[in-house]
Amino acid sequence: MKLTDQIAIVTGAGRGIGQGCAIELARNGADIVLNDRPGCPDLESTAEGIRELGRRCQVVEADVFSREGCEFLVAEAIRFASRIDILVSNPAFSRRGAFLDYPPELFEATINGTLTSGYHMSQLVARQMVNQNTAGKIVFISSVQAEIPTARCFAYGAAKAGLNHMARSIAVELAPHRINVNVIEPGWIDTPGEHVTFTDETIAAEGKKLPWKRLGLPEDIGKAAVFLASSDADYISGTVLPVDGLYLFNHCMADKLRPLKDDD
Repeated sequence: MKLTDQIAIVTGAGRGIGQGCAIELARNGADIVLNDRPGCPDLESTAEGIRELGRRCQVVEADVFSREGCEFLVAEAIRFASRIDILVSNPAFSRRGAFLDYPPELFEATINGTLTSGYHMSQLVARQMVNQNTAGKIVFISSVQAEIPTARCFAYGAAKAGLNHMARSIAVELAPHRINVNVIEPGWIDTPGEHVTFTDETIAAEGKKLPWKRLGLPEDIGKAAVFLASSDADYISGTVLPVDGLYLFNHCMADKLRPLKDDD
């Protein structure tokens, strides 16, 4: 129980990676302020799962793509628990498309939903932590797409790369307040959204091609978030941690290399 009685906000937590983070934080003792967009159908069932673990859970429907939504969420968290110890910032917006044809409004929405929303939430939470005069943990959920120039993903990759840099800069500024700021880069994770984009058969087949012979799971990301949010990571800040089962280095595996010639 590394996080006993800590108060954690998790955004984008109705399902997928956010849900995995919220559940694992609760499993390790944290009380959760659970957020997703208004009307998200999965929030209540996630909240019930947290309460079944014996932890308190406050559901806050708010659009964290806006400053007003972030302010409302933070205010509700303070109303619920009087303080904030942990933020897992997990909002994102992604639409794939070719660069030459990509609509400007989609690019702006991707930057806003993936990068700007992270700025709003982290600034508001960090201000609260400083006002509390307590240490704190901020964990951003990024993506290995920040490292990979993938075709048709340029907007999302740019937003996540910006998020990584922003997080490191924030870590430097918040060090005097003993607020740790770190980033998790998930690889290919088996979330409900992936099953909208790909068939179950495709996901199963592609998972076998990865170094770990499977896609990652939301709880894999959640366990990393628990570590970075715990006192075990008190001396870690400004770090970008891939949690990807070597997805980034899949092309480096021996079975992906050309066979050696006899004289090589």
